Amino acid sequence: MVGNIQPLADIRKANNKKEKKRSSDPVQAEYEDGLDFLKEDDFTQAAVAFHNALRGYEEKNHQDGIANASTQLGNVCLAKGEFEKAREHYLRAWAICERFDDPMSLLFLSVQLVAVYRGLGEYDKAMGLCLDMLETHNRNNNPKDTVSTMETMAELYLDQAEKVKAADAYRTIASIHANFKHKNFAKRFMDKAEELEA
Repeated sequence: MVGNIQPLADIRKANNKKEKKRSSDPVQAEYEDGLDFLKEDDFTQAAVAFHNALRGYEEKNHQDGIANASTQLGNVCLAKGEFEKAREHYLRAWAICERFDDPMSLLFLSVQLVAVYRGLGEYDKAMGLCLDMLETHNRNNNPKDTVSTMETMAELYLDQAEKVKAADAYRTIASIHANFKHKNFAKRFMDKAEELEA
């Protein structure tokens, strides 16, 4: 019986966190370090790591890597409220994704750019992207992201003190929820609409 007992040292090893395996590619390793720093809200270290990764990807002419590093640099700048720099990075990634016909990445970048344009007070540009996203979500029969985009549009309208348009957006959201029998959500958004019109 004694021979079947697991040694204490083996139990301790199993309980220790597994060390994350670092990529053998130094450029990819920098990029992954940047992701870790970004998760920890260490924006300075994240920016340095993504910048190093971007330079490495540029030297290799690795377009996916350039787009990814540019996107992450945009995320760092957005988190810091540096909207102009964020836009610059996102638009660089956009050009690559558009060239390679990558609609999912373009949708992600659209969401990020809406936040940038909102931060810059460029509401027409933000609204234009929202309308493009709505068209895509409707074409793909994607009610969840349609609702999310409509909420963003309502917030954009409220930023501009356009209460009637915001109320209309909330009513549309309420009707989408009602179609899916989400009574509580439908009521919540209808209440928001009515509050704005009171």
